Amino acid sequence: MTAFDAALLDAGLGDVNLVKVSSIIPPAAVYADLPEMAPGSLVPVAYGYIVSDAPGEIISAGVAAGVTSDSFGVIMEYSGRCHREETERTLEGMVKESLARRGLRLKSLVIRSVQHEVLRCGCAFAAVALWSG
Repeated sequence: MTAFDAALLDAGLGDVNLVKVSSIIPPAAVYADLPEMAPGSLVPVAYGYIVSDAPGEIISAGVAAGVTSDSFGVIMEYSGRCHREETERTLEGMVKESLARRGLRLKSLVIRSVQHEVLRCGCAFAAVALWSG
């Protein structure tokens, strides 16, 4: 559990309460860096993570935000026992498939991923935090 906590701290979300949400980006949403948040804040987050205790294992997690020009967008999360490049390829395909299923056209795609080589126990965590300000 402390590996997950450390990953949250590295992501800037270690002192807030994550509220897991499904993966729809509201219309007119804008990308921004994480704002300062009071400890204990409730933060809606779409995230993927993986924990491993296999020394030497490569793990990765990532998120992808696919924005459309005329409607809402989607967020996809993925994690696995793989390198970040595989995670990123998988996420791109997931976003494209999800938008195609909805009949929406991709305008822009943002992918963020992390990779970790496990020493004793490790965690890879990636998230998209959603909030209105």
